[in-house]
Amino acid sequence: MDMFIDGAFVPALAGLRQNVTNPATGDVIDTVPTGAAEDADRAIAAAERAFETWKRTPVAERARLQKAAAQLMRAEAQAIGRTLTLELGRPLAAAITEIERSADLLDVYAEEGLRLTAEMPITSVAGEKMLVTREPVGVVVAITPFNYPITLLTFKLGAALIAGCTMVAKPAEDTPLSTLMLADLFHRAGFPAGVFNVVTGRGSGIGKAMIEHPVPRKIAFTGGTAAGKAIAAAAVQTMKRLTLELGGQSPAIVCSDADLDVAAAAIARHGFANSGQFCYRVNRCYVERPVYETFLAKLKGHVDKLKVGDGFDASCAMGPLVNQKIYSNSERQSDDARQKGARILTGGKRLTGGLYDGGWFFPPTLIADADHSMLVMTEETFGPVLGIMPFDDRREVLKLANQTRYGLAGFVFSENLATALTLAEGIEAGSVWVNNIHRSSHTMPFGGMKESGFGREKGRFGIEAYLEYKSIYLSYKEGL
Repeated sequence: MDMFIDGAFVPALAGLRQNVTNPATGDVIDTVPTGAAEDADRAIAAAERAFETWKRTPVAERARLQKAAAQLMRAEAQAIGRTLTLELGRPLAAAITEIERSADLLDVYAEEGLRLTAEMPITSVAGEKMLVTREPVGVVVAITPFNYPITLLTFKLGAALIAGCTMVAKPAEDTPLSTLMLADLFHRAGFPAGVFNVVTGRGSGIGKAMIEHPVPRKIAFTGGTAAGKAIAAAAVQTMKRLTLELGGQSPAIVCSDADLDVAAAAIARHGFANSGQFCYRVNRCYVERPVYETFLAKLKGHVDKLKVGDGFDASCAMGPLVNQKIYSNSERQSDDARQKGARILTGGKRLTGGLYDGGWFFPPTLIADADHSMLVMTEETFGPVLGIMPFDDRREVLKLANQTRYGLAGFVFSENLATALTLAEGIEAGSVWVNNIHRSSHTMPFGGMKESGFGREKGRFGIEAYLEYKSIYLSYKEGL
């Protein structure tokens, strides 16, 4: 596939290309252009031209087009989902669900956009009025990761477009194909050329050029904390607005009065979804000592049922990790914990033999008796490895939960509502789940504290991040 710029698929001006591989087999499934600075400039110029018309398009028309794109996404969820499974390795059913839920978010953004209002403060001064209005920021650069390429782009795209911005997106090198399909779909849904563009290439090349380009007024990035810091440092040179959703090392606290069956099922489900490749997953778990061994047994019972294999096998709950770099972190953290005296309850070593020899397969791994000397309790894993530690004091466990530079999510399990709320309010994180782990709601703000980033996405909160306030002072002569 080629890049999608100004309503058409185009190759890179230099003609260079790079492979896209299936992480389950290592096979090359397609190639995409390796874009450079001149390609970034071409896409940004298209977005800048389109912005002049798009910002004046009535919000009702933007909402109509956005809902049309959402409907088309649902109609083509199978095709886009299959491509996503090929490039990411995630089980097909989950890939299709990602497309469908992303379509739902587009609808939410469209409805929230229709509810945006300006203000006219009441003033007692004759012949004067004051208006507080909001205008679209301008051209937006979106840089998205591999793990949920459509969801995390839609977080940004749906908000930007309904606000009146135009966008140039750069997907991850591992998963560009589904994003390119989405750009073509939006064009077929009726969006004008140049409103939504997609370029491909490497972050050190085209990504850097997009961030440093003088035209875009906002960067929306989801990815690693180190990369986010570098983007922020570069963006401030031209005072670009920023939304950064970065890494996480999210704690779960299981108290002795928790419903252990619910807690074990929720943590197993959430901690190993998408092979652990998302930043607000449960990464470390603190369990009150009286129920520690009982909880371990229940959790292991759920995890042992998770089958790892090819994403097109409907019986599989987990696919491969996306590449060797992501895989190696799970192996490194498991080895580190083993060497420091932890118990590996299940997993801990690469799966081999047959299908497993062709891809980066790591089993769901539970590390018991972990502590904060171990990497799994202090560094983001981004893989199917979960550290578990007993605790005796609830005040101390709250300190341990917050003993991290991250602050994206937290999870609390206690049947005592006072305990649960006290812990939930005490956890330094942008989102906290109590007594179960549901999908994050499309209407709730999502984002992090501390080094997990800043800004919020989803719902009206996400749209507001793509608008600038403007104060207008109006003087007029009274009379009839």
